[in-house]
Amino acid sequence: MRARTPDRDGYIVRDGVRIHWELYGQGDRTVFLLPPWSIIHSRHWKFQIADLARHCRVLVMEGRGNGLSDRPTDVAAYADEEFEADALAVMDDTETRSAALVSLSAGARWALLLAAEHPERVSSAAFIAPVLPLEPWDQFRQAASSWFDEELDEYVDWMKYNARYWRRDHRGFLEFFFARAFPEPHSTKPIEDTVGWGLETTPEVLIATARQVLSDQRSVELGRRVTCPVLVIHGDEDEIVLHANGAALADLTGGRLLTMEESGHCPHVRDPVAVNLALREFLLPAPAPSTHRRGLRRRRRALWVSSPIGLGHARRDVAIAQELRRLVPDLEIEWLAQDPVTRVLEAHGERIHPASTDLASESRHIELESGSHRLHVFEAWRRMDEILLSNFMVFLDAVRERDYDVWIGDEAWEVDHYLHENPQLKQAAYVWLTDFVGWLPMPARGERDVALTADYNAEMIEHVERFPRVRDRAIFIGRPEDVLPGTFGPGLPEMRAWTERHYQFTGGYILGLDHQALGDRDELRRRLGYGKEEIVCIASVGGSGVGAELLSRLMEAFPAARRRVPGLRMVAVAGPRVDPGSLPTVEGVEVRPFVPDLDLHLAACDIALTQGGLSTTMELTAARRPFLYFPLRDHCEQNFHVRHRLDRYRAGRCMDFDEATAENVAAAIETLLAGAVEYADVETGTAARAARLIAELW
Repeated sequence: MRARTPDRDGYIVRDGVRIHWELYGQGDRTVFLLPPWSIIHSRHWKFQIADLARHCRVLVMEGRGNGLSDRPTDVAAYADEEFEADALAVMDDTETRSAALVSLSAGARWALLLAAEHPERVSSAAFIAPVLPLEPWDQFRQAASSWFDEELDEYVDWMKYNARYWRRDHRGFLEFFFARAFPEPHSTKPIEDTVGWGLETTPEVLIATARQVLSDQRSVELGRRVTCPVLVIHGDEDEIVLHANGAALADLTGGRLLTMEESGHCPHVRDPVAVNLALREFLLPAPAPSTHRRGLRRRRRALWVSSPIGLGHARRDVAIAQELRRLVPDLEIEWLAQDPVTRVLEAHGERIHPASTDLASESRHIELESGSHRLHVFEAWRRMDEILLSNFMVFLDAVRERDYDVWIGDEAWEVDHYLHENPQLKQAAYVWLTDFVGWLPMPARGERDVALTADYNAEMIEHVERFPRVRDRAIFIGRPEDVLPGTFGPGLPEMRAWTERHYQFTGGYILGLDHQALGDRDELRRRLGYGKEEIVCIASVGGSGVGAELLSRLMEAFPAARRRVPGLRMVAVAGPRVDPGSLPTVEGVEVRPFVPDLDLHLAACDIALTQGGLSTTMELTAARRPFLYFPLRDHCEQNFHVRHRLDRYRAGRCMDFDEATAENVAAAIETLLAGAVEYADVETGTAARAARLIAELW
């Protein structure tokens, strides 16, 4: 899922070639993201589009040869002047009188042509890793051209920059090229993305583009004619074009050079926060603040980011917040949150930060990634990179516009990751909360899953150990023994020992409900509308839409269950993101939409059927209710982390979704109701302990 979809899109046609464009945002300023070399398409701007579009109008063009634009067969159609003319036609079609240009790599040639030959259309120009035939790079370009059409005895290293090799092994060249484009460690995702995008065009397109390049003399002449402000952003470990080439362009145009130390050819992908901030400062300078309040006169204030992947984060966060206010009486808390978390927060009277409306929906992304009771949660999170970056930039704008004493993130992955990537941005105490540590491979996914999860775990470990000052408090919601035994991956530390070194523990799970204060259970049932003689079964699948198929199957098991258990009543809770109208109609099953006080219903029921989420199953464990849970296939947290914790409490019965026939579910309900509940006690006072750990930061 994209962080933002276009407000408008369309095509222009020049000389019979269709060129696709997209337009985002609004305002009197436009940033034009030009296409790169046709080896990839405009999706490489995915980390810039949504962020810039919150501040201005953003125009994106697909270059001929890739994406949604045509792929002409004539070599002359890929001349630099054709891309220049395409860009002007797109500006005309979108009523863009002038724009600030941003280019990458070969796109620098088209930006240079536009800025020099059409200065009235260009307000400023930012060049990222410019591939221009200037002196520092021209020697390599000429050498590569000398073997470009030759049949070589072997194709190693840059000998793969060869038309015959491209026709023979297109993927092989892409894998070589993008491994060089991303020399930074832990670059598996951008390499995977760019190779995939590269396969959407053909070797013949690449060959045609390689034959149409500005001369060195023309490049110098154009550079000297540029009059608009220029910014050059270039990594000093760029293996595609020398950093010195970018420096030469900055000198030639009288521009400013921003060197990205230890970055490769695509810093806007590997260091998107730093590049986005540099682009915004250069292209969209903001007015200086007009007021300043002395620190001692400010109220104590916290910004809380609560993960929308499930509702358990919101319930436990509200419980901590209530305890925190007792310790810090004048504390003001604002929540940067999205649906469905906002429904829980609003039901408790919490204040939602207005920037929350700018957040891209993580829950919707998770739903789109899911299949038949299946969610490969690691891959879903990995493919959410565009959304996470966009949401971090929303967070960053929020904390820059107002002073906060503490930032709190409950599994706010984007905040934690990008703060560790950019520790210089930290300007308040920061608290990280989680109930699991470490991605785990799913056995059926093979060696690739092992390698990728280990790589992501290794990056997280490096972040924490290199920058321990980023997390003022890292709080694990549970006990050390709730952390799985085993390592983070081949050659990596043991998970439990590492977590004990780097986290503080709440001493147990944090519930949204104080079960000791509930009072008489019969009175609670009466208040919720449950009869004294009824045997109440709650079927609930959490806050996302992933559980619709499971909920349908549980509902369809009701007739068989009632035959075994006379007097059984089933209440199916669709939650905030499952359409009740999409569920089957089963006589005797009551379907309810979002229930903000679901934890009360769980405490009042006689038995529950649920997905494998930790919050709901721990609420049932604390209430000492029998329950059946069904972990999502390929969901490492539910299958390993949650199951490990429930086994420690001797709570619940796990059933594989494939085994969940109507008769099996009915038989399990009958057995669980007939048996005794012998769970270990769930610890109390945990929300207060978490609040004390946070309050120490004031």
